[in-house]
Amino acid sequence: MTTLSPPATIAFIGLGMMGRPMAARLAEAGFTLRLYDLSQKAVSDFIGAHPSALATASPKAAVQGADAVITMLPDGKAVRQALIEGRDAAREGMAAGTIAIDMSSSNPVDTQKLARDLAASGVALLDAPVSGGVKRAIDGSLSIMVGGSAADLERARPAFAAMGKTITLCGPAGAGHALKALNNFLSAAGLMAMCEALVVGEAFGLDPGTMVDVFNTSTGKSNATEVKGRQFVVPRNFAAGFTTALMAKDLRTAGEVARHLELNVPMLQQAVDYWRDADGKLGKGADHTEIFRYAEMLAEKKG
Repeated sequence: MTTLSPPATIAFIGLGMMGRPMAARLAEAGFTLRLYDLSQKAVSDFIGAHPSALATASPKAAVQGADAVITMLPDGKAVRQALIEGRDAAREGMAAGTIAIDMSSSNPVDTQKLARDLAASGVALLDAPVSGGVKRAIDGSLSIMVGGSAADLERARPAFAAMGKTITLCGPAGAGHALKALNNFLSAAGLMAMCEALVVGEAFGLDPGTMVDVFNTSTGKSNATEVKGRQFVVPRNFAAGFTTALMAKDLRTAGEVARHLELNVPMLQQAVDYWRDADGKLGKGADHTEIFRYAEMLAEKKG
């Protein structure tokens, strides 16, 4: 099996908020891109900035002649539709030896089944979700969590290196998606805690900026206090680039993994419920840092 090095051809499916900058990093690294997205505008806008990329009419068309296919879609169901079950699915056009890379945040149990189904067609699957948000997608410094075989990771490493700074093999198929969901549980819990601390502190008369500064020089420091407090919550611009709905989805995934394993994890379940309810209250498209507004709503009910 050949290594996925430029100018190898990659079919890239999903040009959303994260997919577009990730695909841009691949194009800038010299990979040949064949693109598909349900939004024709997303594809045409991308090609406007990267004229060497080619638009295609379906996942099946995108993978024609490609050495690999990368999916960056809302969830595992959309990935399965694109790769296996949908009309003109990618598997119909993939040759044996092609590598499929799902960089979406998907359910790891479903990913294990997808890996088995693709293997029957001679296609290897790596689940490779990312952490770092839009900013790190743009500068190519994402953290990439990989599930699958070490040999397949080495084949794909040059493509991953174009998009990410840290590339970690987490275990067999599904391991990357499991670790991503659990990472987002920690991220969501830290953000919830910071926001509730800010709500209480403000009610007491403390300045929110001062609070965040103190957290960042004390034991309360977290990703939330370091990269979301002063930047998005204190100024109330709520523009981190990741939605409440997606965070709620990732927490549901973590909860589903725990239930599949028949584990009792009350803090995780509380986080699932908290973010589900927040998603319903904050409205479509709300940034995940707007969880601060939800914390304010809950506090008001106690007043």
